[in-house]
Amino acid sequence: MKKLNFASYNRSLILNRMSEETYDVLVIGGGITGSGITLDAATRGLKIAVVEMQDFAAGTSSRSTKLVHGGLRYLKNLEVKMVAEVGKERAVVYENGPHVTTPEWMLLPIQQGGTFGKFSTSLGLRVYDFLANVKKSERRRMLNTEETLKREPLLNSKGLKGGGVYVEYRTDDARLTIEVMKEAVKQGAEAVNYAKVEKLLYEGGKVVGAKVTDQLTKNVYNIRAKKIVNAAGPWVDTLREMDGSKKGKHLQLTKGIHLVFDQKIFPLKQAIYFDTQDKRMIFAIPRDGKTYVGTTDTVYKEDMVHPRMTKEDKTYVFEAISYMFPSIKLKESDIESSWSGLRPLIHEEGKSASEISRKDEVWISDSGLITIAGGKLTGYRKMAEMVVDLINKQLIKDTGKNYGKSKTKHMPISGGDVGGSMNFPSYVKKKVKEGMMLGFTEEEATKLASMYGSNVDKLYAIAKTDASQAKKTGLPLDLYVRLLYSIREEMTATPDDFFIRRTGALFFNIAWVEKWKARVLDIMGKELTWSIEQKEQYHKLLNRHLHEAINAVEITQDVNQEVSNRIS
Repeated sequence: MKKLNFASYNRSLILNRMSEETYDVLVIGGGITGSGITLDAATRGLKIAVVEMQDFAAGTSSRSTKLVHGGLRYLKNLEVKMVAEVGKERAVVYENGPHVTTPEWMLLPIQQGGTFGKFSTSLGLRVYDFLANVKKSERRRMLNTEETLKREPLLNSKGLKGGGVYVEYRTDDARLTIEVMKEAVKQGAEAVNYAKVEKLLYEGGKVVGAKVTDQLTKNVYNIRAKKIVNAAGPWVDTLREMDGSKKGKHLQLTKGIHLVFDQKIFPLKQAIYFDTQDKRMIFAIPRDGKTYVGTTDTVYKEDMVHPRMTKEDKTYVFEAISYMFPSIKLKESDIESSWSGLRPLIHEEGKSASEISRKDEVWISDSGLITIAGGKLTGYRKMAEMVVDLINKQLIKDTGKNYGKSKTKHMPISGGDVGGSMNFPSYVKKKVKEGMMLGFTEEEATKLASMYGSNVDKLYAIAKTDASQAKKTGLPLDLYVRLLYSIREEMTATPDDFFIRRTGALFFNIAWVEKWKARVLDIMGKELTWSIEQKEQYHKLLNRHLHEAINAVEITQDVNQEVSNRIS
């Protein structure tokens, strides 16, 4: 059977094919957890399909703090095993995808009366280095007050006793997810976005499939498989209710928000992980000419598709900034963009949102529905291995066929075939030269090679064949090739997919989105044969997301004044 490209215009063909097959595994959920399970299963030779009701990574997996981190703060709760396992996985994630993950030195300031003292910080970071098996060049260093302020002059010097620096890994969470899914598809999986499970199918009391509606065409498909995996993130309990198996443990959704500022206004030099006044921890991170700050950690029980920022959320982050960076006088109008996301944690009685463990668990219902809940972005590969090991044991028992052990630990994800992290800088340098010969500027070629890794050749191929067409559209060549590549190779179906999850531009370059959105809509309309009504609908949806990012919540009182009142 001919393999179909992972293109948005192949969605209906792929769904038709899914409805005609019986798979070994059907995964419900196309976030990082579902993508990881799909890749692990496909590389072992399992016949696997995945459906996602929104776009890939549209839920939690594009709305995190964008760090592949080891969870230093979990040492406070003595979650030693989780810190050890997840800490080691950071290096694996980086090695397999250096184009979407970058080492970043993080500064932990030590404040008088703060959560971490000099001794506890030094000891905690040393234990962290040991548990996470951190390589020598990335082990923690302790700094005195002068050294700490030299690294970041904006820090509050009052009560500052020094600091510790250690390495975390910055990532593009949505692109990490899509690259894992693309590799799974390359390995034989079949995946479709905007395909919502309406109900589960049963035979003899056992779950054997799902009735799925294509959210873009409204066509309905029945997809069948021997094993059904519920990896729906914040929606896992919705599927358990559908299965009649929501009992015992359940999810506790918590919300995190992030605010983005231009570095001209908030000129942060160094990534910071710091105490708030109420002893919670928060990040301030420089990225692509911006500084973003987050996250909050509050219980959430409202709309899961569009989690909204409250006045209190925004005020909390402004207070944290004013406390740690007192020379920075921000106004609400200084916010360039923002995002809110949900964490699907496992409920623990009597614990606050920030105290709930990030550990993962697998539950199997009487019908055979396998649910994976909890967990962290960093640990996605190990979570996938655990789930597929379980499926393999069941299939051995059911059919006698053994699909073996996980193969993903040393397997580059899509775009990661660059000769390893040590070789990545020289790989980029080489590809920049090639890009400049095709008409890209050095800056454009550097961005393309750094962002797409070994897939950059596919973008260059589009540039070679479509350069004249790009000129006719009025789009810059680098934007044009990214757009066409995302439609043809990354199942980009809407402008939101492109501007939010394939490029991250709505969060980190919102002016660029405003400038080019009309022409991008024109090209997508032609490429995907939209009707006038469809184009208008997508235009409205993109404008809604732009409005939400800039004006996440209507505030009747000036946030800056409220922060000032509280601090004084």
